[in-house]
Amino acid sequence: MWQTLFDFTNVIALGGWALLILLPRRESVLACVLYGGVGLLCATYLVMLVALVGNLVDPAPAAGTAPNPAFEYSVEGLMAMFRSEAAIVVGWTHYLALDLFAGLWIARDADGRAVGRLVQVPFLLATFMAGPAGLFAWLIARLFLRADETENA
Repeated sequence: MWQTLFDFTNVIALGGWALLILLPRRESVLACVLYGGVGLLCATYLVMLVALVGNLVDPAPAAGTAPNPAFEYSVEGLMAMFRSEAAIVVGWTHYLALDLFAGLWIARDADGRAVGRLVQVPFLLATFMAGPAGLFAWLIARLFLRADETENA
């Protein structure tokens, strides 16, 4: 089950990134990325999180490990929680949703600053591969780019 959900969320995220990078930035495309990509990932995350936290599903701990204790907000607590396939998939979906949302914001911000698509691609790919690093790179770059009169930041 968890592998299927992992595969599903990856397909949704990859589709969103492909639309964002490859297609013209029409409002319908951006809405598809926002609701069909980010929104669907967020909804999937929420359902999985409620099922996991509510003990509605078996988190399937890794072979040879003890069942997960109650969540403890510490490095040890996180290590214990992420021994389960369920927690890995829920956490991964969290990353996918927020990284795609950050990519969408970068694309809209760059378009508003009249930054060409080829210049945007490295920032979008960096955000796809290493979310905060790509976002940080864009935040630095945008300091040096002209803002349109109708900036949405």
